[in-house]
Amino acid sequence: MGEFASSLPSQSGEPRVVIVGGGFAGLHAAIALARELGRYLRRGQELPLVLNFGSAGSRQHATGTLVECHEFVQRDMDVSGLGFALGVTPYDEAPPCLLFERLFNHLPSAVCGSGDSFATVPTSMECGVVDMEAYALAKVCWYEKAQFACAKYVSDGADHAAADDWQQNLHKAADEFLQLYTRFAHR
Repeated sequence: MGEFASSLPSQSGEPRVVIVGGGFAGLHAAIALARELGRYLRRGQELPLVLNFGSAGSRQHATGTLVECHEFVQRDMDVSGLGFALGVTPYDEAPPCLLFERLFNHLPSAVCGSGDSFATVPTSMECGVVDMEAYALAKVCWYEKAQFACAKYVSDGADHAAADDWQQNLHKAADEFLQLYTRFAHR
């Protein structure tokens, strides 16, 4: 599973939405998105809305739930040994919790905690869902001042059974995302 970023045209033919799909690496997802946004910036075009659809684990939301994330934290950033709070990247101008406007108001809201591990144990941070790439994507958008919206399909309970549950439920996410995007595109 790899990261991708692709532009979808509006009815006028101009790209208005970039959809970013994730895999297993926030860094790779961020690179794919930065490249895509860079194309707009080099042409002097207005940045499009960036949508991220992906799976997530959750100990708060039931498996099969589609949630909107508009708050993002880095759940594995831990430099507490140097006196920084959990989730804070030292000397970074970006806030530790990135906030964006809600786009999918009909969905339950969840704070998304991203990290470089597939979560099978509770995290020390308060997160409604856990994933591996949304924070990195949100950070690219925060720096570039691009609109960002994110929906996560809860595929597992971020517990001892997470790997098996993720495998069994991942295919259901595509249908949910297609319905959500169709509803969004026709509003």
